[in-house]
Amino acid sequence: MGDATPVLRLEAVRKSYNIGLPNEVEVLHGIDFVQHRQEFVALIGPSGSGKSTLLNIIGLLDRPTKGKLFIEGHETSALSDAEITHLRGHSLGFVFQYHYLISAFTALENVMMPMLADQAFPSEAMRQRARELLDQVGLAPWENNLATNMSGGQQQRVAIARSLAMNPALVLADEPTGNLDTKSADGVFEMMRHANRLNGTSFLIVTHNLDLARRCDRVVEVVDGKLR
Repeated sequence: MGDATPVLRLEAVRKSYNIGLPNEVEVLHGIDFVQHRQEFVALIGPSGSGKSTLLNIIGLLDRPTKGKLFIEGHETSALSDAEITHLRGHSLGFVFQYHYLISAFTALENVMMPMLADQAFPSEAMRQRARELLDQVGLAPWENNLATNMSGGQQQRVAIARSLAMNPALVLADEPTGNLDTKSADGVFEMMRHANRLNGTSFLIVTHNLDLARRCDRVVEVVDGKLR
C-alpha cells in the first residue's frame, strides 16, 4: 500500500448489542471516518457517547454489526481471528489510561514485550530497538529500572515506547494522560507528538482534556453514537 492509503477508514459502521432481543440497542449509528497517515487526531465526547465502543472496533477488539473497517487499506470484516490478531499486532499500537506495565520487569523488558509476543525469543535487535525507543521518550538512563520504581509519568512514557515497538502505522491512546498531573500529562502528550513527527506514526487519542485536544491536528466529536 502506498502512503496515500489512509491509515484508517470506517464506512457506515454500526454496532448493536443484544441483537434480536427485546432490549436490543444500537450504540453506533453509521460512522464514516478517515484518518490519514501521520495525522494526530483527538476523539472527544461525553461518557456514554459511544467513544469506547468505537475505539474497541478500531482497535480490532470488537467487530462492527454493519459497515466496513479498513486498517492500512485492509478490509477487516472477512478476516479470521488469527488474521485479526496479526493485523492488530503489526499495524496498531495501544496506550491506555493505566500503563499496564509488568512491574517486575525493567523498562527495557516492558518495551520488548510486543516484539517477544511476535517472535517468542529475545534478540539483540529487539534490545537495540527498545533502547532506541526509550531514548526517544527521554528514558535511556532508566532502561534497567524496574517499572515499579518509576513515576507515573515515566511509566506512561515506557507505555508509549512499548506501543511503538512494532512500528505500527496507528497508535490508539485511550485517556493516556487521565491519571497524571498537569505537568506529567503535558510531558506525555509532547512525547506522543514527538513520536508522531519523528516516525510518521498516526495517533488517535481519546481524551477529556480539551486543552490537549486543541493541540491535535484535528478534533472529532462523538455524540449519541454519531460523529459531529
